[in-house]
Amino acid sequence: MKISGVDIRPGNILEYEKGIWKVAKIQHTQPGKGGAYMQVEMKNLIDGRKTNVRFRSADTVEKVRLDLKDFQYLYADDETLVFMDTDTFEQIQLPADLLGDAAAFLQDGMQVTLEMYDERPISVALPEQVEAEVVEADAVVKGQTASSSYKPAVLDNGVRVMVPPHIESGTRIIVDVYERSYVGKVS
Repeated sequence: MKISGVDIRPGNILEYEKGIWKVAKIQHTQPGKGGAYMQVEMKNLIDGRKTNVRFRSADTVEKVRLDLKDFQYLYADDETLVFMDTDTFEQIQLPADLLGDAAAFLQDGMQVTLEMYDERPISVALPEQVEAEVVEADAVVKGQTASSSYKPAVLDNGVRVMVPPHIESGTRIIVDVYERSYVGKVS
């Protein structure tokens, strides 16, 4: 489906210069002289390259539609991750760097969504929020009771997040996977 250069939004998957690109950031610019344009930062989903491109409103670009498929995470094997198709029970191995920083939040049996292009997986989407246990938390500093004060904590997967002062070691919390931030306490 062709879309205008000014209709590009973050998260769109575009076909550009014979590659598949995911839009990371956009900035609409209207200079004093000349026409307006959209400055687009994109990442190639096949080889990981990044680029910045200017699209004018007259430019059109092909928006790619990806197939979404549910998989279950099974285990890690060196630099690869093994997933199972929940419909056919077929297993697939993917490089760990396909997930980036979110790979630290993978848990055995976790349901994930693979984005497929021509039957080839190009990205993995984890749930937005996961439960994790705090294994190490700094002590509360006396007098630091303002609601906006947070302290560093280490989760059972080794990730560091900032948590409110009342969270102690051994507490299970909910964490935003992509922001790496504290959401709430598991009740």
